Amino acid sequence: MQMKTFLIHTLKFFIPLLILLIPLDYVLSYYLSQSNEYPGEIEVWNDIYQSKATCDVAVYGSSRAWAHINPEILKDSLHAEVYNFGMDGHNFWLQYLRHLEFLKHHPQPKTIILSVDVFTLQKRTELYQQSQFLPYMLWNANIRKYTSSYVGFKKSDYYIPLLRYSGKTTSLKTILKNAFSKHTEEKYRKRGFLGLDRAWNFDFEKAKAANVTYQIKMDSATLVLFENFIQECRNTKTELIFVYTPEYIEGQKLFVNRSELMSYYKTISEKYAIPFYDYSGDSLCLDKKYFYNASHLNKQGAEIFSRKLASDLKARTKN
Repeated sequence: MQMKTFLIHTLKFFIPLLILLIPLDYVLSYYLSQSNEYPGEIEVWNDIYQSKATCDVAVYGSSRAWAHINPEILKDSLHAEVYNFGMDGHNFWLQYLRHLEFLKHHPQPKTIILSVDVFTLQKRTELYQQSQFLPYMLWNANIRKYTSSYVGFKKSDYYIPLLRYSGKTTSLKTILKNAFSKHTEEKYRKRGFLGLDRAWNFDFEKAKAANVTYQIKMDSATLVLFENFIQECRNTKTELIFVYTPEYIEGQKLFVNRSELMSYYKTISEKYAIPFYDYSGDSLCLDKKYFYNASHLNKQGAEIFSRKLASDLKARTKN
């Protein structure tokens, strides 16, 4: 009897509290979701959850996708709607999360262009740019499943309203700015893409002078997910295309086992009959004026490359 009474009093305390917390959580999440700040991830999530990312051709990948592949150029050439879902700083593990959330609100695209690179199959430890998940993660099973293996959120953050905002100073400042701003600023990305008008930043020269090298470490769980995704595309009759976008030729030498990774991509593409367009030997890779660092094309380089890719894909479609 005492236990029953205790439970009744506990519920009387927590239910009104929960009723109060949920609207407050909604308000904070709404104003954070209005962010158009670098790197534009929240804008892409909004397009997904508001069903504004419908496309015939979906581009997946990292920052090398969203900064390199211009959907408008592909659209004009292929006569198809294109959206770039490139995700800054993350490998395929979270690129796949975005894929799952996209399919909740949109029909299956006819074609998926997967931009692969040296980090696609390597999983980082910390949850980079974790504020992008704050407006959407409460009671979201997919986000919980695919972000909980990173250092970032606590288990309770996925279930208890407002708790995940504790200590998130930068996000709270953004919320306040958006709540009291009278002006609507232009979005950072367009259909998920933004060409970056930046000059060469000499990070490569510093790394080379310091004899820095990188060992690519492919994550076993990501490898399994990668092949499961390929099988999923086969089952849904979704055309899958691998693209390795240009990277500065000298920068490629910093990755000591790069040949092993490229061999893996080639083997997988042959195993599943997936077209693999490798532009890492393209003439663009020889000239720094098309890059702002060893891994990323600048706006000029991205425009040239997007036209090349569009032309190659168009030719393939005709054939």
